[in-house]
Amino acid sequence: MNVTPHFESGQFAGETRGVHIARKSNRYRRGRRRELAIWWREIDRVLLGIVAALMIAGIIAVAAGSAASAERLSTARKTLPDLYFFWPHVRWLVLGAGVMAATSMMPRDLARRFAIVLAAVMLALLVLVPFVGAEVNGARRWINVGASFQPSEFYKPAFALALAWILSWKVRDPGLPVIAASGALLLLSVGLLMLQPDFGAAMLLCGVWFVLVLCAGMPWRHIGLAVGAIGSIVGLAYMFYDNARHRIDAFLEGGEAFSQVDLASKTMLSGGWFGRGLWMGERKNSLPEAHTDYILSVIGEEFGLVSVAAISLLFCALVVRVLWRLRDEDDLFAVLGGTGLAALLGGQAFINIAVNLQLFPSKGMTLPLISYGGSSMIALCLSIGLLLAVTRRNPYLGRDGFNALQGRRRT
Repeated sequence: MNVTPHFESGQFAGETRGVHIARKSNRYRRGRRRELAIWWREIDRVLLGIVAALMIAGIIAVAAGSAASAERLSTARKTLPDLYFFWPHVRWLVLGAGVMAATSMMPRDLARRFAIVLAAVMLALLVLVPFVGAEVNGARRWINVGASFQPSEFYKPAFALALAWILSWKVRDPGLPVIAASGALLLLSVGLLMLQPDFGAAMLLCGVWFVLVLCAGMPWRHIGLAVGAIGSIVGLAYMFYDNARHRIDAFLEGGEAFSQVDLASKTMLSGGWFGRGLWMGERKNSLPEAHTDYILSVIGEEFGLVSVAAISLLFCALVVRVLWRLRDEDDLFAVLGGTGLAALLGGQAFINIAVNLQLFPSKGMTLPLISYGGSSMIALCLSIGLLLAVTRRNPYLGRDGFNALQGRRRT
């Protein structure tokens, strides 16, 4: 019996399958290269450069502040190494950079849908936090699922884009009550955050909402009402929430929280214009949370006020760059979404800097991309990835642009 033809036939079929797989693999690689080329062409590379500069500054800053925090947390039984917080920060930052890159590759519509789903999921978790959340320093803000994370950190960028989506409905039907709908979402979000309590995050969301409703064309006669409503939230927080009242009273009258802010300000100024040098600072050893909330004061002591000013300017450049990028955008959702995310990042940076300069009460809010972070770093990188996705644009396509105050295309 001759089996040669069968062998040759099987060999030929195997070779055919191999060629087919190789061709398919080549097409996939070409497709991926094409997607990356399109992404690189459409991404805001200037904004990406600003973000990279802030990340590098954060690595150096955490290296400077890690020793002080490690010393404060060391005990007689266990002495933490000087770079105890540095290496985890680098690992989280690398992971966050991957999340940022993957998110930035989303088409704008996919980024919008992803943010809406994320907002719904995190809102549900915010409902559960007061009941199942872990309590730290008198606040329930964290959920433990093998690793602790703060749902509000992931909710903030999702809230900004969900709000932009609601406000963009006015393009399809100007009669829709988009301001009222967005206000209802804000009140629900603030109420859930105050149950934790997280007064700072609640005020940050109020600020983002106010910026977006202005951009969406909120009637001027209603602006006073909105300001009054936000002021009422602050007043109610002062009357009914001990956390907010104690921080405000301590800032105005002096006390433990004020002493921390005062110490942070003096630490920052002690370095002069050019600082004492890396690991040469002494006042930082008395700072609470030197690697997180008060890391800007560590930068001031070891690298000088020039470095503090440079970091502040980088955050200003980030916000201005986003607004400049959006100046000719013809999609209202993109305008509002990019503005909201920029307001979120810029607002958080402003609050942290103001606290370190003794201009605001102590508020447990980190400096984005600079402070040490675990899951919070992932949330920040997710925010920036969404910002890069929303502001992606084909440089060869012209746009009519929007009138920011009226929410319509310019003619």
